[in-house]
Amino acid sequence: MRWNIWSSLARICLVVVLALGGWAADAAAQETEENPYTSRIDTRMGRRLFQEQCSTCHGLNAAGGNEATGPDLTTGSFRHASSDVGLYRVIRDGVPGTSMIGVGADTQEQSVWQLVSYLRSREAANAVVELAGSPAAGQQIFNGKGDCVRCHMVNGQGQRLGPDLSYVGNRRSPNELQSDLVDPNAEVNPRWWTMKVAGPDGQQVEGLRMDEDTFTFRIMDAEENLRSFSKYGDWSYERVKTSTMPNAADLLTATERDDLVAYLYSLRRDR
Repeated sequence: MRWNIWSSLARICLVVVLALGGWAADAAAQETEENPYTSRIDTRMGRRLFQEQCSTCHGLNAAGGNEATGPDLTTGSFRHASSDVGLYRVIRDGVPGTSMIGVGADTQEQSVWQLVSYLRSREAANAVVELAGSPAAGQQIFNGKGDCVRCHMVNGQGQRLGPDLSYVGNRRSPNELQSDLVDPNAEVNPRWWTMKVAGPDGQQVEGLRMDEDTFTFRIMDAEENLRSFSKYGDWSYERVKTSTMPNAADLLTATERDDLVAYLYSLRRDR
C-alpha cells in the first residue's frame, strides 16, 4: 500500500513538473522582446502560413477588402496589439468576444513568430518610401539597356522565362530588389531552375524547368517552346540551380540600378 501511495505521488509530481515546464517555456516564448525568426525565409514561410490559415478572413495579401471579413493588417496599426509580443499573443490565442480565434496553443512557436514577420513585412511594404532613383528612367532601362523584358512580363508585356513582375512592389522591398539585381543567385526558387539536355549527334537543348517526375521532365526553351524528355532515353540532362539573370552590377551603373529599383517598386497592386 505504501509503495502504491508513493508511486501515485511521484506520478502526480511528474505531471505537475511537466505542466509547469511547458507553461514556463510558453511564457518565455511570449515574453521574448524581439522576434527571433525574421529572415527572408521566415517571412516567406509566414506568408505561406497566412495564406493557408488567415486569408479567408483577412484576404490573400493581408489587406482585407473584397469578400474578406477581417480588417486590413498592412497598415502597421493593430487594435489589440502594439508590439511583436502582442501580435504573437493575438495570433496564437485570438481575441475573446470576436471572430479572431487564433491559430491555437498547439501551433509551434516558430510558426507564430513567422506570421508576425510576415505581417511586419506587409507593413513595411506599404510604408511611404523615398527612393533615390526615378521610376520613369527605370522603366526605360527595364525595356532598353537592362533588357529585362527578354525574360520578365509586366502587365502582359514581355516574356515568361522569369517571374511576372507586374506587382513585384507588393512582394519585395527596395532593399530586396537591389539585392536581387546584384546577387541573383542568393535565393533561386526551384520554379526557376533550368535544365541542360544533351542528345545523340551532339544535340543540345537548354530551357526553363517546367515540371519533373521520376521518369520524365519538360522544359521551355528560349522561344517558349515546350519540350518533353524521358530520363531513360538517349538524352542526358543536368539541373542548373543558379539564376539565369545576369548580375546587374556588371551591366548597369549604381544610378541606373537605383532607377530600376524605383521602377520595380512602383509596380504595385492598387487597392
